[in-house]
Amino acid sequence: MTEPLAILQQYWKYPAFRPLQEDIIRSVLAGQDTLALLPTGGGKSICYQVPALCREGLCLVVSPLIALMKDQVAQLKQRGIPAAAIYAGMSRRELDIVFENACNGSYKLLYLSPERLQTDLAFERVKRMQVNLLAVDEAHCVSQWGYDFRPPYLQIADFRQKLLPKTPLLALTATATPEVVRDIQEKLGFGTGKIFQQSFERQNLSYSVLYETQKREKLLDILRNVPGSGLVYLRSRGETKDIARFLQEQRISADFYHAGLSMEERSQKQDAWVSGRTRIMACTNAFGMGIDKPDVRLVAHLNLPDSLEAYFQEAGRAGRDGKKSYAVLLYAPGDADTLRFHLKSAYPDMELVRRVYSALGSFSQLAIGAGLCESLPFDLQHFCLTYKFEQGPAFSALKLLEQEGWIALSDAAGAMPRVFISAAREALYDYQLRHKQADTVTKVLLRAYPGVQRDWVEISLPTLARYAKMEPEAVEQTLLTAQKEGIVEYQPALNQPQLTFTHERVAAENLTIDTERFNFRKQRAEARTAEAIRYAETRKCRSRQVLAYFGQTDTKPCGICDVCTGRNRSEVPEDVFEALERKIMALLKKEKLPASELLAAFSARQQEQVDKVLSYLLDEGRLVEEEDGRLGIG
Repeated sequence: MTEPLAILQQYWKYPAFRPLQEDIIRSVLAGQDTLALLPTGGGKSICYQVPALCREGLCLVVSPLIALMKDQVAQLKQRGIPAAAIYAGMSRRELDIVFENACNGSYKLLYLSPERLQTDLAFERVKRMQVNLLAVDEAHCVSQWGYDFRPPYLQIADFRQKLLPKTPLLALTATATPEVVRDIQEKLGFGTGKIFQQSFERQNLSYSVLYETQKREKLLDILRNVPGSGLVYLRSRGETKDIARFLQEQRISADFYHAGLSMEERSQKQDAWVSGRTRIMACTNAFGMGIDKPDVRLVAHLNLPDSLEAYFQEAGRAGRDGKKSYAVLLYAPGDADTLRFHLKSAYPDMELVRRVYSALGSFSQLAIGAGLCESLPFDLQHFCLTYKFEQGPAFSALKLLEQEGWIALSDAAGAMPRVFISAAREALYDYQLRHKQADTVTKVLLRAYPGVQRDWVEISLPTLARYAKMEPEAVEQTLLTAQKEGIVEYQPALNQPQLTFTHERVAAENLTIDTERFNFRKQRAEARTAEAIRYAETRKCRSRQVLAYFGQTDTKPCGICDVCTGRNRSEVPEDVFEALERKIMALLKKEKLPASELLAAFSARQQEQVDKVLSYLLDEGRLVEEEDGRLGIG
């Protein structure tokens, strides 16, 4: 066995491990089931990639995020570590080649989406693999207590028991409450396991909640006062474009990012932001996973996320280099109601779910009893127009079908074309001699993608065309012709998300939904939403609130959040302060109220001053805050 530190230094060029990384690696190398709780940016992937290289065989990595899997595989290949990924949208031929290569020892890491674990193809091939470690990324997805439950994760324990009973398991997550930690171990079938948990505390990160109705103007003010790169998280794709345009008009270097962009666009925008050519990225939560940019100085949210887990993960992308950074939530009185509305629409009635499922059968043209693991391009807007569904409720029904394990949705929009030169050397040479254009394309392929004769590679048609001095359409036609001749395997770009049936199609009346599980998840979602609203509306140290949510209750005030620094203390002219205080006290004599309702009782232009008066009165003990977040007279 090669020493972990030697592997780290050889392939990553890092002089030493980060806190807890080596302890986690030693635990799995000793054969122990291990749970690693490391915050965003804590270096989770190193914890399974290094032990995979220490021993013979490969590490099987279960991950729910296609973009993250592909990004990890690309990074590993750049370091000279053979790796591959299997996910929805790949052709049967692609799957065969990747699985066979894995059986033959061609990879050190093989990434699989959880849905793929359930297939006979995966089951039969994994039997033949020499697996040295089973790693489960985003392990909170196995827990119905968590914010991102995915039923296929529940199959992992059974899969492991049947195929890999003696293989150690490493579960990794950045966000888990104490209930979720216990549930992960139970649902993944931990033996005598170990838990390694890094503190969720970020001493360099200043959390702030600013009560604002004019959010754009306040964002602009913040960006002019906080130098460096940043992220602005928004709820919808349209908002990302609007905010980016607004910032550009104010001479701030900004761009937008969401999952509906092509892979080429996403890659270009991401590279520009990581390299510093773009300062601010206005984005949905599709941006950020797996991106290593340590010098982010600001993460701003213009909408309150529906859980503290999601907020902590996104806000945690600021200040990974340890320098002072800011996580700012801009919050208006109506935001809580908006969040409650989204929560209600996320749990549709069963009649709609059955109608959507029935329409899926017609849309996919699959017969009853067919369709297991069939993938098809899926355009939600076209689907809704065809079957006259409202887009929001239909999407919620699809997500419920996914959570119940009937389908899997993957955001593979714009996935790059993929090529594998499958012909033997002699056959390839003969084909090149007979086809001049194919000879040109083949030579460019071999130069630009050295591994193309061993495995599938993602290619850029415009890049190939530029080097080959041809049009992209001509390059694609050359590849399609070569495929017919058995020279290459070519998978064109996927321009739409993919929908996969994870069970044979059944008649809509036979569709089963676990109502007990549905109601439990709904209750948990309501509780998470209430906690997120409480965080925004409670004037207590922001860091302590977050840490208490994740089970760290014995912490001190952070000293750098908006509450601790007194940024909201009274800086209001004395006569204005007294008038506002009189009205606040009069309202609270009638009944105790949440801060958001108090603020709503004042005009928009007064609310910033009211917020400062409230903070001052709370700090002085003249107002008190109840457990439910309502304010009363002290």
